[in-house]
Amino acid sequence: MNLQIAEFVTSITDLSKLPKDGLPQICFSGKSNVGKSSVINRVLNRKNFARVGETPGKTVHINFFRIDNRAYFVDLPGYGFAKVPKAEKERWGKLMEQYFSVPERIGLGVLIVDARHKPTADDVTMAEYFKSSGRPFAVVANKLDKLKKSELEPNMALIRQTLSLPEEIPLIPFSAEKGTGRDELVKAIFAACEL
Repeated sequence: MNLQIAEFVTSITDLSKLPKDGLPQICFSGKSNVGKSSVINRVLNRKNFARVGETPGKTVHINFFRIDNRAYFVDLPGYGFAKVPKAEKERWGKLMEQYFSVPERIGLGVLIVDARHKPTADDVTMAEYFKSSGRPFAVVANKLDKLKKSELEPNMALIRQTLSLPEEIPLIPFSAEKGTGRDELVKAIFAACEL
């Protein structure tokens, strides 16, 4: 799969408008300010392909990017931002439940967390969505460049423990800024989709 051939396809809030071509979907999820768009941009080696929001919490749609006509990168709405009204949070929850109700569409789930902090309750909830789907799943610990070397191991252990990740689920230390972890994530995407 050529990651250079990428196009924005659609942005939906209604799952009846999901693409129906059966291509595997690589779902990127994470809290609003974790750098989800930056991770997608780094994987694609593009600067501003997936929009990087000025205000966290503004992606309330599910965005679909078709990659080389072989798979979709799916940017799920960010979560956990304090300024979002309760009704919006509830809408997010319903949308996620609907999306995960057909796990076969998911080629790989990618949960992005902040390498510097213990995962939030919302991160734990999202990890449970991915685990209960029974589909391949990886956790990306972004913002690695902001950690001291001595913090890496204890932080990764805390993330694995908080999210109750079995050993077989990859936890990838990642820096969207510097590109660390990109190759490992690309390998996981290709393996999950048999590309």
